[in-house]
Amino acid sequence: MASTADFRNGMVVEIDGDLWAITYFQHVKPGKGGAFVRTKLKNVLSGAVVDRTYRAGEKVNDVRLERRPVNYSYTDGDLYYFMDANTFEMTPVSGDMLGEDQLKFLKENMECEGLVHDGKVISVELPQFVELEVTQTDPGFKGDTAQGATKPATLETGAVVDVPLFVEEGDVLKIDRLEEKYLSRVNA
Repeated sequence: MASTADFRNGMVVEIDGDLWAITYFQHVKPGKGGAFVRTKLKNVLSGAVVDRTYRAGEKVNDVRLERRPVNYSYTDGDLYYFMDANTFEMTPVSGDMLGEDQLKFLKENMECEGLVHDGKVISVELPQFVELEVTQTDPGFKGDTAQGATKPATLETGAVVDVPLFVEEGDVLKIDRLEEKYLSRVNA
């Protein structure tokens, strides 16, 4: 059990059987009445965000989550299977839980980070920077480079990002997954 005085950003608490991460908190001491703590909580599994107020000193169930490496193995319908690198156990994760923004950069044997609660992987996050091969892009033309021109390129996972004109099919690129942005060529 933890008190509201122990609150910090990133702390995970259990409320009504669900896991919530504290993304923001503020201790408030009004002129009249008792002090309280305003919080913004994000559901660890669904991503839903709620605001909640606690009385100062109120107790909450804090939860310790462990981060563990997991490798993406294969997909079966809407389930994506990840192998825990420590236990070699396969964990199914739904496509909805992973989110469309992560799925378009997921490829086989990719090492990801699993969030573990009570010995079970409950969610998976891809690395921020991924290396993917270009499968289709139009050729760049000399003289088209006046303002740092770009062109769309389709990656091996099906994601499309804007790349400089010198990038060709077969190049392996380093991509910032969160901003969906080209960073550099890997095999140059």
